[in-house]
Amino acid sequence: MALSRQSAPPRILVLGGGYVGLYTALRLQSRLRKGEAQVTVVDPQSYMTYQPFLPEASAGSLSPRHVVVPLRRVLRRCTVINARVVALDHGRHSVRLAPLSGPEYDYPYDIVVVALGSVARTLPIPGLAEFGVGFKTIEEAIHLRNQVLSRLDVAESTPDAERRRRALTFVFVGGGYAGVEAIAELGDMAVDALRHHRSVRPEDLRFLLVEASDRILPEVDPDMGRYTVDQLRRQGIDVRLRTRLTSCTDGHVVLDDGTRLDTDTLVWTAGVKANPVLGDLGLPLDDRGRLRCTEHLRVEGVPGAWGAGDAAAVPDLGAPAGQVRFCAPSAQHAVRQAGRLADNVLAELRGRGTVPYRHVNAGSVASLGLHRGVAQIYGIKLRGLPAWLMHRTYHLSRVPTLNRKVRVMADWTLALFFRRETVSLGSLAHPFGQFAAAAATRQPGERVRPTPGAPARPTRPGNHS
Repeated sequence: MALSRQSAPPRILVLGGGYVGLYTALRLQSRLRKGEAQVTVVDPQSYMTYQPFLPEASAGSLSPRHVVVPLRRVLRRCTVINARVVALDHGRHSVRLAPLSGPEYDYPYDIVVVALGSVARTLPIPGLAEFGVGFKTIEEAIHLRNQVLSRLDVAESTPDAERRRRALTFVFVGGGYAGVEAIAELGDMAVDALRHHRSVRPEDLRFLLVEASDRILPEVDPDMGRYTVDQLRRQGIDVRLRTRLTSCTDGHVVLDDGTRLDTDTLVWTAGVKANPVLGDLGLPLDDRGRLRCTEHLRVEGVPGAWGAGDAAAVPDLGAPAGQVRFCAPSAQHAVRQAGRLADNVLAELRGRGTVPYRHVNAGSVASLGLHRGVAQIYGIKLRGLPAWLMHRTYHLSRVPTLNRKVRVMADWTLALFFRRETVSLGSLAHPFGQFAAAAATRQPGERVRPTPGAPARPTRPGNHS
């Protein structure tokens, strides 16, 4: 492989600090010889989020700080740049970056690993962009925690029956792992929080899960999916299959089965799509906007470019003979692909042959709230408490770094002796509110003049807090 600089170590640029980006960089920094290569990771965030623990962080079972991994602390031998990727000129081996502050600039590289991941797959549904919230980031998880708890406070404090009903209605769209675990955990938290509310009873809560297909959790066998639906319904969750959201303008939800209701909380977890930034990189994409990659995790026809994870269409070598199938966008694939990708980059640097990525499906695990779960591991099906323990054990083993494993275990251990905190800190999303109110206070006849150049306070359309 011809490199742009012959006298200096090759520069490996990793675009993205999620599963693939972090695990690739971790493996490279542990296996590269001194002076063999330089590794740089680019991501707008300074941390990686372990998304399978977002439901527990949202429900208060885990501290939010313990489900994120600081990139600079973990990648001590790598350079971390917090910036957005704007464009890529692979012919010149240069990427255009937009830093958090300041003008854009070009950054050189010799080898590029594209690990930009995915974003929420939304639909042009009236009101969704203004009113809905996703469930892919720690910020969204904490917002939902505060939102649910604050709605309990609203319901406790208002004599208006309609306003109360709206506050206590929570709609989740999407029956995959994210939607099922989020509604189960937050439903558990809401019921737990009601011990501090005198006038709100568990039967006043309305949690609604909407799924367009005829089943939830498509990654497990149909009987396990049916068990999950029955379990959710026993928890008081209204599960609607073969149902679509058609409108949610200003919180007025309309479903295609004729249901109409008002809510303050709409959570959208109906799938993901490849990061749209890929369209600006000039690399080959498939019809779903993913990088076209080989089974060796190289970008097709582009020497020196590699890809994996949700952003890449990687052939699934485990597909039945005669079928063409690609690896699903899952954390399990991303983590395993990252290890293979790093090893293949090292092999190429050292003049050795690369190895194709071949995945053996270990199975799936999901939490259905405290002490309840569903799991299918190597053909073995578990339900209830054993599945919940398997869920925690598996994901604890997958969390990167010993530091995070110990902190997560400490949170779980404390939860055995103390109940979770159920207090809303919604003001975290509006930290300027008190100061703005104080600044607006004036004596009779006094005029308040805006400060020149003062930044506008951030607002969110459709917020009914």
